[in-house]
Amino acid sequence: MNWTHLCVANSGKRTNIYSEHKGEGKMIKRLWTSKRFWLISLATLMAGGVAVFAACYSYIRGLDVSKLNQPLPEATLVLDKNGKPAAQLSSSKIDPVPISQMPKVLTDAVVAVEDRRFYEHTGIDLQSIFRAVARDVMRGSYSEGASTITQQLARNLFLNADKTLGRKLREAAYAIKIDTTYSKDEILEMYLNSIYFGEGSWGVQGAARTYFNKNVQDLTLPEAAVLAALPKAPSLYSPFQDEAHALERRNTVLVLMRDEGKITPQAYESAKAAPIGVMKSDKSNDLKGKYPAYVDAVISEAVRLYGFTEEQLLTGGLRITTELDPTVQNAVTEVYKDDSLFPESKPDQLIQSGAVIVDQRTGGIRALAGGRGESVFRGFSHATQLKRQPGSTFKPIVVYGPALEQGYQPFSTLYDGPLNIEGYQPQDWDHQSRGQVTMQEAIVSSWNVPAVWLLHEVGIDRGLQFAKSLGITLPAQDRQLGIALGGLSEGVSPLQMAQGFSAFAAKGNYHEAHTITKIETSTGHLLIQAAPQSVQVMKPETAYAMTSMLQVAVREGTGKNASMNRPVAGKSGTTQLPQTKEFEGISSGSAKDAWFVGYTPELTAAVWVGYDRTDKTHYLTTSGGAVPAVLFREMMGRALAQAPVVLFDMPVVGAEEPADKPEKESGKGPDKGPGKGPDKKPDKGPDNKPDKGPGKEHGNGKGKD
Repeated sequence: MNWTHLCVANSGKRTNIYSEHKGEGKMIKRLWTSKRFWLISLATLMAGGVAVFAACYSYIRGLDVSKLNQPLPEATLVLDKNGKPAAQLSSSKIDPVPISQMPKVLTDAVVAVEDRRFYEHTGIDLQSIFRAVARDVMRGSYSEGASTITQQLARNLFLNADKTLGRKLREAAYAIKIDTTYSKDEILEMYLNSIYFGEGSWGVQGAARTYFNKNVQDLTLPEAAVLAALPKAPSLYSPFQDEAHALERRNTVLVLMRDEGKITPQAYESAKAAPIGVMKSDKSNDLKGKYPAYVDAVISEAVRLYGFTEEQLLTGGLRITTELDPTVQNAVTEVYKDDSLFPESKPDQLIQSGAVIVDQRTGGIRALAGGRGESVFRGFSHATQLKRQPGSTFKPIVVYGPALEQGYQPFSTLYDGPLNIEGYQPQDWDHQSRGQVTMQEAIVSSWNVPAVWLLHEVGIDRGLQFAKSLGITLPAQDRQLGIALGGLSEGVSPLQMAQGFSAFAAKGNYHEAHTITKIETSTGHLLIQAAPQSVQVMKPETAYAMTSMLQVAVREGTGKNASMNRPVAGKSGTTQLPQTKEFEGISSGSAKDAWFVGYTPELTAAVWVGYDRTDKTHYLTTSGGAVPAVLFREMMGRALAQAPVVLFDMPVVGAEEPADKPEKESGKGPDKGPGKGPDKKPDKGPDNKPDKGPGKEHGNGKGKD
């Protein structure tokens, strides 16, 4: 082929290609101008739009926002005996308040700065969204912005914190669903009760207390503007972190409120001129976590006696009126914070203590000390849950009380010498035999032999029954003479001991110790009205005779450290270390538990001191008449500092005035006297079946209180 033919051939090909492109262009032009094309395209777009809309509608409709129907947990308020708030129970970090209690300046401020079209849009603000999306596309990244109040609520409650377009679309869907389900005021209320305001405060009530130490309903305009400025960046705008920055942001909020017509120019100028005025909340006035031991006792009582659950108590918004006396409780709290009043502990274990103070006239528990050290919610209480052997403090309950009821008197003579009853051989701390002593001498000096002998004479069953009448029911294995010295298989709590002694202080009337007087709903509907009963469990003469002897015990005996400038009656108690190989070689003056239980004409108290775990390196070197008696004196002295000094009431008939140095009676006690002493064999019958004594775990019947 020559060059001419090649050129012609190539020329022909170029001409054909050009013709083909020209034909395609004409076809596209005809298609572009075809009505049919546009109709089909429009129909397709419409169908696609309808499908997308239907899919979105179905998705939004299927969203579950019922979580918002669940009311935020409402704190339960614990009131003292005067009806004043004393403590708060809550399982939530939020203290919700209805929008009706939020000042309008606060809601207006929040809407102005967070979502000025809140009352107009349907959960999402399309203009703001398109503007934000365009900005993100231009930047090539996603950033927060353009979220309405409703969207923020949806994000906080239903979504994670991912910064993705998908999450933003889901957020919008939830916002639409919420907006169609709830009113604007409901949405705003839920939002303000759930958002974070910085400095550890959630919700407007917490924020008001954190920054201004007041309730939300008391906020002023400038204060409301400070809070409204915080949700956008709580750390950045916290007035505690940067007051100048916070002031600038507050004034920006005020400008927005003025421009939106929510405040007048005059109000704006006045608020702008105000100092920021923040005030750190006074944590001592924070009701949450206050009086933990007492509150725990309230919870336990509400569950045990009235059938409430802990969840109901923590989230039900109840109002529980109690027997708490803040003056008495604060006195107890102060004493238990003073380490100088307690023995020095071992480095690896703190010497513990528990105390209860009861009003003997009603049985109302006025104060509790659950223990030493850091308090833990629903932690172990050494006041109500601890069970330990009470030592000689049990003698009035199980020996001398029932003996007085049977006709013995404070000056009745008791046997004090070598004693062996079915192999049980108690001894006095001084190893002396006095032959005969009066009941008052025996209780004042805390001698053991007379107590065991007298229980044997009166009968164990009478002792057990008397203890039961005072609220202390002992198990079958405690039917033995060792209980005269407090040798119990399970032990008793300070609460039980205070409750028992309170009957002596109340002229023989027994009131079950309790914390709750009534329980109401937050609206005042009465749910529970406690009706404590008074039961006469002993003759008034018996109670007064016991009081007279216990007063002498405090003035002259083992309870001297409990004496004050007012009448005091009481008894010390100390339990020895177990007689086991582990404790061999340890001084006989060492102890496992130390007690003091006593009362004034106004209050009854029980104090226990000891280690939680007693072993060869953790034991006491004190007695009940030492540290526990001092704690009793300090607590009662402070609690009654402003109370007038009154005397114990004496019954119209019966016991005589207490005597400091009584003459011994020459006669015998009723039916049984010292003549029926240690050599007398136990009577046959239900009251005096032979027993084996207290056993090793109960001590050896020695020791001084």
